[in-house]
Amino acid sequence: MAAVNRETGGWTRLVTARPRLSLLLALLFTALAVVAGSGVADRMGSGGWEAPDSRSTYATKALEREFPASQPNLILLVDSGGKRVDDPAVAAEGKRLAERLAGEKSVAGVTSYWQTRSPGLRAEDGREALIMARIAGDENATSDVLDRIAPEFRGEQGPVEVSLGGPVAVRHELQTTIQEDLLRAEMIALPITLVLLVMVFGSAVAALLPLVVGIVAILGTNAVLRGLTEFTDVSVFAQNLTTALGLGLAIDYALFIVRRFREELAAGALPLPAVGATLRTAGRTVLFSALTVAVSLAAMLVFPQYFLRSFAYAGIAVVLLAAAAALVVLPAALVLLGERVNALDLRQLLRRGRPASGAGEQSEGQESGARKESGAGWARTARLVMRRAPFFAAATTAGLVLLGLPFLGVKFGTADDRQLPDTAESHVVQQHIRDDFPGRPGGAVEILAEGKPSAARLADYSSRVSELPGVLRVDGPTGQYVRGERIQKPGPAEAARRAGDVAQISVEPKSKAVDTASQELVRDIRAVASPVDTSVTGTAAVLVDSKDAIADRLPWAVAIIVVVTLLLVFLLTGSVLIPLQAVVLNALSLTAMFGALVWVFQDGHLSGLLNFTSTGDIETTLPVLMFCVAFGLSMDYGVFLLSRIKEEYDRTGDHQGAVVFGLRRTGGLITAAAVILAVVMVAIGTSRVTNTKMLGLGIALAVLMDAMVVRSLLVPAVMRLTGRATWWAPGPLRRLHARIGLSEGESPADRTSASVTGPDAGSTPPEESAERDPVGAGHR
Repeated sequence: MAAVNRETGGWTRLVTARPRLSLLLALLFTALAVVAGSGVADRMGSGGWEAPDSRSTYATKALEREFPASQPNLILLVDSGGKRVDDPAVAAEGKRLAERLAGEKSVAGVTSYWQTRSPGLRAEDGREALIMARIAGDENATSDVLDRIAPEFRGEQGPVEVSLGGPVAVRHELQTTIQEDLLRAEMIALPITLVLLVMVFGSAVAALLPLVVGIVAILGTNAVLRGLTEFTDVSVFAQNLTTALGLGLAIDYALFIVRRFREELAAGALPLPAVGATLRTAGRTVLFSALTVAVSLAAMLVFPQYFLRSFAYAGIAVVLLAAAAALVVLPAALVLLGERVNALDLRQLLRRGRPASGAGEQSEGQESGARKESGAGWARTARLVMRRAPFFAAATTAGLVLLGLPFLGVKFGTADDRQLPDTAESHVVQQHIRDDFPGRPGGAVEILAEGKPSAARLADYSSRVSELPGVLRVDGPTGQYVRGERIQKPGPAEAARRAGDVAQISVEPKSKAVDTASQELVRDIRAVASPVDTSVTGTAAVLVDSKDAIADRLPWAVAIIVVVTLLLVFLLTGSVLIPLQAVVLNALSLTAMFGALVWVFQDGHLSGLLNFTSTGDIETTLPVLMFCVAFGLSMDYGVFLLSRIKEEYDRTGDHQGAVVFGLRRTGGLITAAAVILAVVMVAIGTSRVTNTKMLGLGIALAVLMDAMVVRSLLVPAVMRLTGRATWWAPGPLRRLHARIGLSEGESPADRTSASVTGPDAGSTPPEESAERDPVGAGHR
């Protein structure tokens, strides 16, 4: 521990020796980050849910290359304005639109109802028809093409009205909507956060410090993401996490550090030694907390989907930058501010009109009394919970499990246009197709056949696939098949399904595109013995492969989180039992979030109030993302509480007194931090995009449940039940912790050093000494 303390002392000297230089460098870094991160949203993608190394992804790319018409990503919905689509004027305009679209650069595979007369491309009432095309290129390239051609095709075109849909249009609207919603969320969250910080700190000066840390972290992370877009795909959804965690963690860390600094000042320390004591204690905890959160988020790197990996990139960057800003910018600012950190106490405005206090000594006595009463309610709560520990432990656990039960009925699906508000153009187009057109254009299961397949082999294979119970029809190069029989010989359209050594076969399912039956059909098709090399793709196949990829990697992600959490919490506490408790209690704190995820968003309860369209399932990657983020934030609060409990236990050896002391000192702090983070997440949750709404509101609920239920009730109850055994560890591990362990407490050498430069910097306020037997005090 002495080595760690020397390192911390060296860090204190480094960041406080030239505080103005430290702040100047931070300002320069922020200015460069603004420049480097500009335009980052325009380079991000809005997909990333598919597994890139799966057979379905391989087949999709091959079909895009060889048969672009089979993989349309742009749809023009042509409304005849009350006429029939076969009306000569309407038909002529439809043909002209298709020809114009085919002449556009980067557009291929244009097909329309007026070319093919396919019933699936005409609405059942005969008043709408579809033109389908493929825009070549990656997400950014297709978005650029859409920006260029959309004004030429959208809106009134002679006797018809044209609306744009398809995956490209959906992605484009998602990206635009997310950027607009993120700006609105920031405008909502920042002023409310500032008001709450002023209420927590009293001082307007102190309240501004967490926002400074958050801004540095957010802008720095945007620059990191902008750099990553040069080398890999990054999801635009990650910007929401950047803003939420940037503000939330910056506030957590700044609250903890500023609070400890003010405690040291109140104990009589001068500013410089107060900063030193703060970094040796709260600073050490902040660094430790940042590591635990970063590890939880880093676990998403094991998954192949770039949607999840993007959140890992953003999360790791923003956590480390928030911690760095809290450990560099804040100490420098606190050294310069000194006692002025308490300036502009806006709460004094509320005291005007009350009887004035007497002389300075009387005022100081009142301040001391206020400090003495600080946290008294939390101390009473802890005593009550510990006196009735079995009841609170059982009732709280049962309640949390009950809230999580709806998750047992979760159904996993894929994201589509219904994430967007029902007024979005691409959502309207896709909904028209679902409601008004026969079949499901774009919802077929596609099969890629390779290796110079002969006509006889393709015919035999197509026939056997058509016999599967979930198949409505099979269309291939050798004709159309239903229930094992060829009902239509090959024509020009069927001949277009073959190109050299490869062929394309379309399977029309009886069920919806991504429901359970369609997913089972994908597995059944893959199980059919084939005389040729086949790969299956389509919406249902992509979902199946994505679910399989997550299932394969999820044990690794959970193992990383659990093992590293156990190790880090052991290093903090020196206990074997506390790390196990931390993992289990953190998991319990997430049950309400997962239960609400299904009850609200899958089952559609509150959809009217929250203004979203329920699809009857949950996007596959979202629970993984929410678990990693919420688990990390729970560990953040857990570390804050455990560090103060450990500090007091090391000082007194009183287990129950240490638990009450820790809750008294951090209960209000953790609750304030949770409420502020919840405000930020709820602001994110006002998004018009359902996945973002789910993320924001779900994390807000998890954070509040963790702070107000788990940390306030379950942790003290469980620690009371485990008693002094809580701190047990075998001899070898105790000796290991003595050498390399970390804690918020200070060694005697630290306190001696601090007392040389600040008379009472390391002393404990007398009122805290009176709390050493809090459980017993409750009976006095």
